[in-house]
Amino acid sequence: MTRITNNPLDKRSIRAVLCVCAIALLAPIAVHAQLFTFSKQELMDYTAQEPFDRLPDGRPKVPNDLMERARELSSEEVWAVLQQKGFNNQYADGFQVLHPGKTLVGRAFTVQFMPSRPDVDDIARAKAKNSGLPRLTNQTAIDMLQPGDVLVVDLFGKKVNGTIVGDNLFYYVMKATGGGGLVVDGSVRDLNGISEIDMPAYCRAVDPTPIGNVMLTGINIPIRIGSVTVMPGDLVVGDREGVYFIPPQLVKEVLDRADEIHIHDEWTKKKFDEGKYKSSDIYSTPTDPKLQQEYQEYLKRRLEEIRKQRSPK
Repeated sequence: MTRITNNPLDKRSIRAVLCVCAIALLAPIAVHAQLFTFSKQELMDYTAQEPFDRLPDGRPKVPNDLMERARELSSEEVWAVLQQKGFNNQYADGFQVLHPGKTLVGRAFTVQFMPSRPDVDDIARAKAKNSGLPRLTNQTAIDMLQPGDVLVVDLFGKKVNGTIVGDNLFYYVMKATGGGGLVVDGSVRDLNGISEIDMPAYCRAVDPTPIGNVMLTGINIPIRIGSVTVMPGDLVVGDREGVYFIPPQLVKEVLDRADEIHIHDEWTKKKFDEGKYKSSDIYSTPTDPKLQQEYQEYLKRRLEEIRKQRSPK
């Protein structure tokens, strides 16, 4: 039998053990304990700079009205602010783009897969079963999607057996997210059927095989898409060129800067239409002080008009 002494060091050790035991007993048992997933508090910690409300799972909730404004963004407009703020790794390209004329906009719901490893996979499946989950597949994550989400999946560029969805599950994603969209560093299948569904999507490849030889290892955690670190709740904006993942704290600034860029382009083309100026007289900055003043007045007037149009009636 262990003898407890009055040694202060022994007492401190006993107290430390008791504290650890208490924490273990009081800690909630996560339904998805077999997955690497952020708790709501961890999501809040890692996205502490975001200025908006949060979704029930803890992700930043970029407001719907700002997401609607983002549908008018171009890659140039997004890049201008992100580059200025030092966010140089937020753009991914090289995708096959479904519906290239349709802008993808939504909040990132991140999912991570890894190559299957039997010893790890067996344990994960056993833990899933003990936690009441009948399976641990792509549909585990898909069934958690909410309106406004974009399903963003790290499938490490896998083509064969890297198909996150076919046309039926693609249709489900469209219904669950309200047409949000899909970005997968992997593949899809049933392209003929998918192409008839009105939801933007970005994938690396198309393949007829079902998803397989992979493990679902993370839901709503930081993932990698190309050279981008994607955080849950990032604003996802995709066009025919590629996809941007915008940190929520920069969304408002990106959108406001986009208004100015739109107005600048509008004014520049108007001056070119007059046929009186060389390109260097006008673009990118007018050389004549009178033209500079004209532009500043035009910018102020158009910004006021735009803000008035957006203000509640």
